[in-house]
Amino acid sequence: MTGAAPCPSVLARRQNLSMSSPDLVTIDRRAFLGGLVLSALTAPLVAEAQPVGKVYRIGALREGQDPPSKPFVDAMRELGWVEGQNLKIERRNAERRDQLPALAAELVRLKVDLVLTAGTPATSAAKEATKTIPIVFSLGSDPVESGLVASFARPGGNLTGFALGVYDEKLIEILREALPEVARVVYSAPEIGTRRQRLNAAARALGVEIQGIAVQGPEDFGRFFAAARRAGAGAVVVPNVVWFRPHLERIGAAAAKSRLPAIGYDRQFAESGGLLSYGPTPLQNVPRVAVQIDKILKGAKPADLPVEQPTKFELVINLKAAKALGLTIPQSILVRADEIIQ
Repeated sequence: MTGAAPCPSVLARRQNLSMSSPDLVTIDRRAFLGGLVLSALTAPLVAEAQPVGKVYRIGALREGQDPPSKPFVDAMRELGWVEGQNLKIERRNAERRDQLPALAAELVRLKVDLVLTAGTPATSAAKEATKTIPIVFSLGSDPVESGLVASFARPGGNLTGFALGVYDEKLIEILREALPEVARVVYSAPEIGTRRQRLNAAARALGVEIQGIAVQGPEDFGRFFAAARRAGAGAVVVPNVVWFRPHLERIGAAAAKSRLPAIGYDRQFAESGGLLSYGPTPLQNVPRVAVQIDKILKGAKPADLPVEQPTKFELVINLKAAKALGLTIPQSILVRADEIIQ
């Protein structure tokens, strides 16, 4: 008790500094700072004396080397989940797609509390590996079309998440508005079938002929644009594919080199030489996926959590690319742009 008695008097004296001498102020400041240092030193001892709660483990599975981003870790922290305290992330990154099943099985053997996946292949591998551990995904394709969930509103099973890319038809719509004369469009996709129905329907509604050309790896981008030109394409669509993201600068440059008007799903595509980009504003999926994970770790079932979709989009127009291609972008679409690159 004797060590605690000076604190009220110190605080009282600090409230009346205008009536105190300079020496008294100096003493009070030292006492105050000393109290802060003491608190900092003793706080860990108090924390260690508290009962240790459960540390939840998330298995993070993806194709490629990008780990869960700092924004994700920050979003989890805002919800009370701090890596190194009550949360541990087991990161598993596949250099090749055929490694995903083994990595998913490894996470299941570790008995993680939840699996966080990026992309359809990683999500499919996780779904094959477990029917009970919750899976939360971020992917660029339609999870209903690929058979991952039953519906957006009621996904069923042990999966839910965020679908970034269910707006492919909007890319064709904007491309046609920017280039009213375009008659034939070619799009790139690693698995053409997953997008064909939706893109074909959008193209028919706009009176555009469309063709898909498969792209299996980064080395295919140059060949893709050459094949699109041989196919008589008037323009190209680069839809949202998770593994495209690290290569968007390369794809945009390849589009500029091919001298084909092209629209991509991310602003980096337009910034790198593509004519147009339209897609979700960056990182909006991160806090919403974090909320889904928070709910599941607190007892909610993935089957009861609707699959989220983007609500904010941005349109970027590269007028420098338009000039190089000899194109004039209609004023009707220029006024809708969120950014124009001169």
